Amino acid sequence: MTTLTASQTRIPADCFNQVAYKQERIRIDRRGGQPVFLISKEDFALLEEWEDRYWAEEGMKALREFKKSGQKAIPYEKIKAELGL
Repeated sequence: MTTLTASQTRIPADCFNQVAYKQERIRIDRRGGQPVFLISKEDFALLEEWEDRYWAEEGMKALREFKKSGQKAIPYEKIKAELGL
């Protein structure tokens, strides 16, 4: 993730304060581009938690499918050796 300081943007300081202190979400429309959003650190933490849960569920789904297929796992050491790690 790229991190910028507030002084590196042209976003008014009061927008940052609305997000940080009032938990507001701000949509920034860009000319001809996708909008971007300013969200609080709490909202960001929640999004990361949802993303982690999603990928954990996807991993469990893949593991169930693998076990169901009857295939044998390739040992990590073998993969590591083949990749020269």
